[in-house]
Amino acid sequence: MKIALSKASGTTEIQNVKYAKYIEWLTAANPDVETVDLSQYDRHSAPEQLKECSGIIFTGGADVVPERYGKPEDYDRCHVDHERDELEFALVHQAHELNMPILGICRGAQVLNVAFGGTLIVDIPTDTQSTIEHRSHEGIDEQHNLEVESGSMIKKICGVLEGTVNSAHHQAVEHLSGFFRKAATSPDGIIEAFEVSERSGNSFILGVQWHPERMDYSNPLSLPIAQHFLFECESYDVLVKGKSFESLLSDIEEHKNQNNE
Repeated sequence: MKIALSKASGTTEIQNVKYAKYIEWLTAANPDVETVDLSQYDRHSAPEQLKECSGIIFTGGADVVPERYGKPEDYDRCHVDHERDELEFALVHQAHELNMPILGICRGAQVLNVAFGGTLIVDIPTDTQSTIEHRSHEGIDEQHNLEVESGSMIKKICGVLEGTVNSAHHQAVEHLSGFFRKAATSPDGIIEAFEVSERSGNSFILGVQWHPERMDYSNPLSLPIAQHFLFECESYDVLVKGKSFESLLSDIEEHKNQNNE
């Protein structure tokens, strides 16, 4: 099974170590997963690569360009990557058109919200009254509690109504797109997770503000998310892409043989 990552490599060793965590997390959930770093392709070839995949994860990174959510005056308060925005917003829409499972993590969640018409808090410390530290310090993630909505997918996937997550962001969802509904919040009211509001006719879409790939896998808000996402991707292969069960088994066996060579 091939999973697309919107970006899985950086320009520094520290960035590459962090991006590698996504792959480690996925393979901990399913050792047979193959990943594709779409940031290594241009805007023309990346969508073609996406068509060969069973799902996509939008990963963490730079701020979304504020013009995209109606706040051009706040450009100087953001650290943006125009090229990455261009690619990822195009990929969001294509993945949605393909009815493909989508997972957004940190920046990735923010990209999803903006892509579907939502807005962002530009800087939590200066734009809100929150007393919770959401930013990482000296490369170390902060931690805080969160509350999970009782009827949410997060509750079904992780089996908890509260928990502790890591935190490494200064922006967050402000107005949640009407396409989504909130699934978890931190004690200060910041939306920590959201999901597609109406699943009928729509693929699995989940955005989480924390970094489950950098948490202890024993935390119920970490590995179960990867496991369920990959289950959705397997279902996509069968129900949407039309792969038979026998074909999936053949793909798994082929991948095992490649690893043994």
